[in-house]
Amino acid sequence: MKTALITGITGQDGSYLADFLLEKGYKVYGMTRRVSVPTLGRVEHIMDKITLIDGDLLDQASVMRVLKDTQPDEVYNLAAMSFVPHSWQQPELTGQYTGLGVTRMLEAIRQINPQTKFYQASSSEMFGKVQEVPQKESTPFYPRSPYGVAKAYGHYITVNYRESYDMFAVNGILFNHESPRRGFEFVTRKISDGVARIAAGLPHKIRLGNLDAKRDWGYAGDYVEAMWLMLQQDTPQDFVIATGEQHSVRDFVEEAFKVIGITDWQKHVELDPKLLRSAEVHTLLGDPSKAKRILGWQPRVSFKELVKMMVEADIARHKK
Repeated sequence: MKTALITGITGQDGSYLADFLLEKGYKVYGMTRRVSVPTLGRVEHIMDKITLIDGDLLDQASVMRVLKDTQPDEVYNLAAMSFVPHSWQQPELTGQYTGLGVTRMLEAIRQINPQTKFYQASSSEMFGKVQEVPQKESTPFYPRSPYGVAKAYGHYITVNYRESYDMFAVNGILFNHESPRRGFEFVTRKISDGVARIAAGLPHKIRLGNLDAKRDWGYAGDYVEAMWLMLQQDTPQDFVIATGEQHSVRDFVEEAFKVIGITDWQKHVELDPKLLRSAEVHTLLGDPSKAKRILGWQPRVSFKELVKMMVEADIARHKK
């Protein structure tokens, strides 16, 4: 039985990854920060199958202790200050968690067991003001938010430890991936939940920013498989994980309202200038050809299926 340690296990990706690894027969540990009100909703269904252990990426000693206590074969570092708009409000804390937190975990692995395989959750936000379309592993980074900058640091420090200490450390450059477990602050979940509220007959306006921003959206449940596949290879490499298809926020809104049979969605949407980014990322489109070729990975859920899945899940939740 292999042992895996997941930071950020209570988040969207962490919960799907835990589901996936349990199906593979892993013993799964999740590192969580001690908080006054635990947010365990996404892992509630597997609480009897996983083990949560206190630790904080801001505290090197606690990271070292977690590594010693769990002795994992694989570490998946998914913890971060993950909501891009908040990174402007807390830029220093974003740098500490999303950037330096990676260094703390890598250093702990190097000192305790350098044979442990390490996965770092990099992000398409590192591409920011894109230098080529589509974006692939060799595309230069041009981050446009404190979050993107911190992710770029985490990416490069992972490469640095891999090359300096011969560690099995990889970066997964994941493009936007969504699901019914997405946080309500993210635009996709804001849309799906808003549409579900309207379907339930509740008076509601969906407040959005830039409808023309384009993203490469996939299903989080598909993307966690790619994380695992990266750590099963003979040599550590970095991979772009994406669908290779692009849609605008407007497209997402239209598809979401189609699920409940509404075509004149404009009267339910309110544009809010406060929701525009300080430095906009207008377009992101990934090239997953390397992942398809080497990992044998393919996205299974289409854009339309993803939108329908999210809206229907929120409709079911509101019916309860």
